[in-house]
Amino acid sequence: MQLDWPEHYGDPSWFIHDRFGMFIHWGLYSLRAKDEWIMTQEKISKEEYERYLEQFEADLFDPKKWVQHAKQSGMKYIVLTTKHHEGFALWDSAYTDYKITNTPYGKDALKEFVEACRDEEMKIGFYHSVIDWHHEHFTIDGLHPAREDEAVKQEKRDMKIYQKYLYNQVEELVTKYGKIDYFWFDFSYGDRDWGWSKGKGAEDWRAEEIEKLILKHQPQIMINNRLGLNRGVYTPEQYQPTGILTTSENKKRVWEACQTLNDRWTYNPNNLNRKSAEMIIKLLIDTVSKDGNLLMNFGPTARGNFDEASTKVLQEIGEWMTYHKQSIYGAGPSKLDPPQDCRLTKKKDRLFIHLFSWPFRTIHLKDFPYEINYARFLHDYSEVPVKRFDPEDILHHDRPVIAENEVVLELPLIKPDHVVPVIEIGLKR
Repeated sequence: MQLDWPEHYGDPSWFIHDRFGMFIHWGLYSLRAKDEWIMTQEKISKEEYERYLEQFEADLFDPKKWVQHAKQSGMKYIVLTTKHHEGFALWDSAYTDYKITNTPYGKDALKEFVEACRDEEMKIGFYHSVIDWHHEHFTIDGLHPAREDEAVKQEKRDMKIYQKYLYNQVEELVTKYGKIDYFWFDFSYGDRDWGWSKGKGAEDWRAEEIEKLILKHQPQIMINNRLGLNRGVYTPEQYQPTGILTTSENKKRVWEACQTLNDRWTYNPNNLNRKSAEMIIKLLIDTVSKDGNLLMNFGPTARGNFDEASTKVLQEIGEWMTYHKQSIYGAGPSKLDPPQDCRLTKKKDRLFIHLFSWPFRTIHLKDFPYEINYARFLHDYSEVPVKRFDPEDILHHDRPVIAENEVVLELPLIKPDHVVPVIEIGLKR
């Protein structure tokens, strides 16, 4: 199946191969520890929100630890919020005073993050919001915190001035920090209509110009689909697609599932709807089996560290990846129907069976078209016996019935001590 990918974009091969990335949301909203949309949810004024600048000490911020957490968990790239909808910049932007270098922390956090990633050969992604509730010329719409403030709504605002500001900040991001692998925009909402105002889309961002700017300075870069141009990496959020994502012309999309540890993107210690390591591992496997990537979000505290719940889950994911990464990196979907409660991934001449629940004694692979060199568990390479139909076999009541078109794998009664055991099958070419 042909890939749907813009010819003028960078080569997505590394992205499709690596499969697993970390998303990090960190900003002034981390101080409220509720929600990254808190400014508009509680209709906080620009002036009131600015007071958080004085509280952003980030005394435990150590980007090397962030990168180490991601690396030991098997993640190959990190996407960090450079600026969220609140407008606060994590770098020393020349175009605003509303930035981390004007907080007690005082340093360019983005620069430190980039250096830490390069030291560990971690791919670098920048998240950047095209929305900015702090900027005085970002026009008021139904998402804006001042949507019910009649005095603010009467202010003269010029979206062209904001467009130039957006362009200038993006230019800083793609020229000041060396090679960037992934630019992750958030987000266009031109389909929204509140009657008195409408949402914003590609024309409001001058998206074509921004895209050209990025590719001029970073021709190899990946860009996601949220500029409103309907191209790039597709980014379903907080749900899991049911299959491979395709276009109406039946071309495969490059896509990544964006998921959070709990219900929110920012750090929130009171939101206990946390995904277990097992659930995240299964999300990763399921995504790769559908030819996608998983971008898994973890929100650091306002002090700049990951909390105990996050680090525990990351450690557990890393333990599984240590033994089973072969079934993830460079792997993709299989055309075969998976056995019950299983997911299949395939890489060249190897097929991987991920067992989401442990069956009794056997796995039946129906309509199996390949000859098999071997079958083994990934965690210890112990052999998995393979049986095929043999018309001369005498049928016994304690033996599996094997049809002519299937392969049967014989399993031990006791499940291996791994959250999702994986069987690797070597296929004859």
